Amino acid sequence: MQLDCKLKDFRIKPGAKVDLKASPTDIAPLYKSKEQYEKLLEEFRKDISHLQTLLYAHDRYSLLLIFQGMDSAGKGGAIKHVMSGVNPQGCQVFSFGPPSTEELDHDFMWRSLCRLPERGRIGIFDRSYYEEVLVVRVHPEILAKQKIPREFAVPDSLWRNRFQDIVNIESFLHRNGTQIVKFFLHLSREEQRKRLIARIDDPDKNWKFSLGDLTSRAHWNDYQLAFEECLEHTSTKESPWYLIPADDKQNARLIISHIISETLQSLPLEFPRATPEHLAELEQAKRLLQQEKDS
Repeated sequence: MQLDCKLKDFRIKPGAKVDLKASPTDIAPLYKSKEQYEKLLEEFRKDISHLQTLLYAHDRYSLLLIFQGMDSAGKGGAIKHVMSGVNPQGCQVFSFGPPSTEELDHDFMWRSLCRLPERGRIGIFDRSYYEEVLVVRVHPEILAKQKIPREFAVPDSLWRNRFQDIVNIESFLHRNGTQIVKFFLHLSREEQRKRLIARIDDPDKNWKFSLGDLTSRAHWNDYQLAFEECLEHTSTKESPWYLIPADDKQNARLIISHIISETLQSLPLEFPRATPEHLAELEQAKRLLQQEKDS
């Protein structure tokens, strides 16, 4: 299954300069109608479902999908629509909010590392340890609660060190079979405004809105700068970031689906082959079952 676009155009090259103002939040639709969109998405779902079964049976690799973006960028919707065909037994979704007291008593990666996918499974992070170089950077009062020793809490080096720590850990995970793919859903400020108003106007979506969304919006420029530096320092060949234009939700979901499918297809997955001993057991079991029918 392919889309009429080049996925490398969305992938952030290691060390590349990121300018979000110059990066589009919307591109020409990759579908001609709602019906075609739904057909394309369903085909991707089937591909991903098959590949997930293969991933589970192979039991050597795992896949970690990380979704980041501003409020209302479409992270939850993308997860819901793209992954709805996956067997729940082989997939886990975690959403990371403000850390608990217990989590603050550990290092900044601890709560995420406790939720990594097992071999053969897909793990999905709706927000992640990247919040520690995004929201924590924009709101330093959060950092003050983390009990970091003073000699390591120097702003000039803290973020640089956290970027390096993240790259090192992701490299370690990659060498142990965890494939990490990271999506930044790039939303325009105007589109966010429209989506927030829609949440207020729709009673069924009121629960999605909080005044905290406006607090983050007030720091829009600070977040954009934090995202730019984060993407520049942590996109690697093994664990890439993809910058997804997110103003069109349907387009974003198709691109994300394509990337997940391509990532799974790139892995040397195969169903386990039966050993001679197992084949002999299967033949014996077949004979017994046939005799049971004849008796």
